[in-house]
Amino acid sequence: MLVFILNAGSSSLKYQLMNPVNKEILAVGLCERIGIDGVLKHEFSDDKKIKLDVAMPTHKEAIELVLKTLTEGEGKVIDSINDIEAIGHRAVHGGEDFSQSVIVTQKVISKMKELIPLAPLHNPANIMGMEICMQLMPGVPNVAVFDTAFHQTMPDYAYMYPLPYEQYSKNRVRKYGFHGTSHYFVSNEAISMLDKKNNTRVIVCHLGNGSSVSAIYNGKCIDTSMGLTPVQGLMMGTRCGDLGAGAIQYIMEKDNMNIQEMLNILNKKSGIIGISGKSSDLREVLDGMDNGDDRCRLAVDMIAYIIKKYVGSYAAALDGVDALCFTGGIGENAALIREKVCAGLDYMGLNIDPTKNNKRSSASRDISTNGSTGRIFVIPTNEEYVIANDTYKIVSKL
Repeated sequence: MLVFILNAGSSSLKYQLMNPVNKEILAVGLCERIGIDGVLKHEFSDDKKIKLDVAMPTHKEAIELVLKTLTEGEGKVIDSINDIEAIGHRAVHGGEDFSQSVIVTQKVISKMKELIPLAPLHNPANIMGMEICMQLMPGVPNVAVFDTAFHQTMPDYAYMYPLPYEQYSKNRVRKYGFHGTSHYFVSNEAISMLDKKNNTRVIVCHLGNGSSVSAIYNGKCIDTSMGLTPVQGLMMGTRCGDLGAGAIQYIMEKDNMNIQEMLNILNKKSGIIGISGKSSDLREVLDGMDNGDDRCRLAVDMIAYIIKKYVGSYAAALDGVDALCFTGGIGENAALIREKVCAGLDYMGLNIDPTKNNKRSSASRDISTNGSTGRIFVIPTNEEYVIANDTYKIVSKL
């Protein structure tokens, strides 16, 4: 089965064409600057690449261009769009309504529209992608795969905020968590790599421009760092992570800000870029630190320290840890961050091997010492496969 995987953003569109049965990827690409001028980057057939500057006034023109590129000209990988048997969509927020992936129907779309206040930047674009695909490829089943679904197994005492209960009962204010497809994939890979298969205690650190940590018991999430929105939790590329409400009020009053200005700071001007003053890209910050920039050094130390605090708290929540996993662009590639996070965790049975940690590889690997009772894994995530595989499993039963 060929599955067309879509991740529609406000002005971008990521896509893959995959056979989830054998994990073969026929094409992968990105449409950028939708509504501005338009750029398509398309990769296919043994790292062949093409780049097209084409006007894309809306997401509809972008998806039409992708389908044309897949079936015609230099980037062709299939004979017809009829070869696409299903479409899998990344859906950011499913609230409490979606604890698993579902076939997209008008009822599902209506419910996702009700959830727009919880994800105003993401859900509208996700919905748009679904509606356009239903229009352009009628009869082809669409599946929504929710970032929040994996975290719906959290117990109430973990997802509730200590606010007046009416904020939950009326407004559904609670922790939802994100990056669920990544946490699901990596935790399952970790379980398969462990000798112990029952009562497994896994901590997954998904570290990138957006970052989160999850505590996973027997394959089910019991806690995660992101909350009602993705701004909660770890220090990220441009997001602040955990921050006291008093600090927000103080800044707003001192600098005469409204809530939108404050949210812009919390989401786009904080985190790595806010502390370093250099970049939201950790690679540039690490270079700055090596060149003696103390703010870059501070950013690196803060990143590792905050992750380490979450690892410690989640080890307590799990009553121990069998595997600590690193994934995402930072988790997979930044050996120094892994080293700093794991330093001193030997009391948990987690001992990192410096040689293994510093060895680069694109494969999943164990970087703990032979004598470590808990394992430390680096596992490349594969969210697109989760989307494709969920789509395949659902559609194959129709």
